[in-house]
Amino acid sequence: TFGSIFVKCPVFCSASKERTTVWSLKLEQEVEKNKALTEALHTLATEHHELKQSLCKSRRPSTLSTLTEDDFYDAVSESELSVSGFLSVASQSCEEDEGQDNPLLSILRHPSALRGPTGMSGEGNHGNQPAQYNGVEKHRTSLPAPMFSRNDVSIWSILKKCIGMELSKIAMPVIFNEPLSFLQRLTEYMEHTYLIHQANATTDSVERMKCVAAFAVSAVASQWERTGKPFNPLLGETYELIRDDLGFRWVSEQVSHHPPVSAFHAEGLNEDFVFHGSIYPKLKFWGKSIEAEPKGLITLELPKYNEAYTWTNPTCCVHNIIVGQLWIEQYGSVEVINHKTGERCSMMFKPCGLFGKELHIVEGYILDKSKKKLCAIYGKWTECLYTVDPATFEAHKKTDKKNLDEKKGNKQSSVDEEPEEMPPPDAETAQVIPGSELIWKITPRPDNSAKFYAFSTFAMHLNEQEKSMEGVIPPTDSRLRPDIRAMENGDIDLASAEKKRLEEKQRMARKNRTKSTDEWKTRWFQQGPNPHNKAQDWLYSKGYWDRNYTHLPEIY
Repeated sequence: TFGSIFVKCPVFCSASKERTTVWSLKLEQEVEKNKALTEALHTLATEHHELKQSLCKSRRPSTLSTLTEDDFYDAVSESELSVSGFLSVASQSCEEDEGQDNPLLSILRHPSALRGPTGMSGEGNHGNQPAQYNGVEKHRTSLPAPMFSRNDVSIWSILKKCIGMELSKIAMPVIFNEPLSFLQRLTEYMEHTYLIHQANATTDSVERMKCVAAFAVSAVASQWERTGKPFNPLLGETYELIRDDLGFRWVSEQVSHHPPVSAFHAEGLNEDFVFHGSIYPKLKFWGKSIEAEPKGLITLELPKYNEAYTWTNPTCCVHNIIVGQLWIEQYGSVEVINHKTGERCSMMFKPCGLFGKELHIVEGYILDKSKKKLCAIYGKWTECLYTVDPATFEAHKKTDKKNLDEKKGNKQSSVDEEPEEMPPPDAETAQVIPGSELIWKITPRPDNSAKFYAFSTFAMHLNEQEKSMEGVIPPTDSRLRPDIRAMENGDIDLASAEKKRLEEKQRMARKNRTKSTDEWKTRWFQQGPNPHNKAQDWLYSKGYWDRNYTHLPEIY
């Protein structure tokens, strides 16, 4: 044949062999370059870390000697690292196979018994029936088993083998996880729901904006010191939470896997607010750090005032993934907009900077529709938030800057400043300006938090499962995931095995869908424009609380 003539042609064969030899040599060269660069990166990171440590010890021995292990974020070996909890609002990633877990990536058996007067979503009664509240009468104060040590597993040993790959393709061992799904982690937005109730209680739009801005800041506060990543939700996975004591009910769903998108919808039990949004993180690898930009829109509606507020979360970054202490930083601008009045709160989550002087700091202003400053807002996203008169705030900033300049002028050079990679979390707190008003303070974590993945009391409750939930919550609920349940119970081997089984099941389900003309149909959320700013969003399509789950897919 025509093809065989070329195959048998000596000239063709010789040229083909030459090309193969050339490509083989080029491949070997690239492999060697890759290896050399990897080793150089690790060496530079290690030397940089050791230099800072030695400088730190020589400059402030008396100060450092007073600090204990408890003064730092989870301490890790310099040679073998634990991995950070990657990104409350950004812990997911796109994988080639559905269900692939990757870093970079409630209560009656008869639905009719729940129905009563129609609520704001036109479905099940919010009422005061005990059966409506996820079947949990007394919340637990700890998890069934403490977290595993990750000190004998190195994240760098995994990442260095994956240089050149897409960040989202790098799979991590289950030991780097925390026993929560990302859908459950998102629910931690609701920990400080009282701020929404406070907003509803005031007739002044500026006072409402203060509360909403504080709520937006409090939504990311749970990320502080979290050193385990949540499990990536499976496509079609759901999570619900009803909290009578906090006055809300919540439902969320993993609506897309390529790219990963998590949608949520919460309602006040007294029909006093609607809170909804969709999150899809964009991940970047910067050598020593991993950055997650939380794409997606968050919306809060207050029907009493016919107001809607929208905003996006700040960027989250995990530092020191090669060597040193892992720590999380939030930075970037966040603008909360009142679409009815035109008022907005523009806040800046400040980057830590070279010397860590602005770590965790949040500053900004509430502006009217003509951009006149109505009040200043400041504090720390890990701690608290205050408001004060703009003139007072700016005068304080000028005085603060003057004092800093004088302090620098008394030194021989700026090199005398100590370049810390991360100051101890208790080294300083927000400096309160006289005349300020406290609008939010973080709920203290329980004494046993360090033993249980740095969970807050609210997070401890998220994976509770009572007997009364069986047959009531949908089979897609995160509480029913066997890998998460096994990890919570302290069985890491079973968790790993179940995780792999779920991944394979998702791969097979995806293949079967490609052979069918029917595409995956999201049941509880549909894609569409946000009604307030027309941005692309995922909106709740109602029906979840009717408790009819007969046609849901079997994903576990």
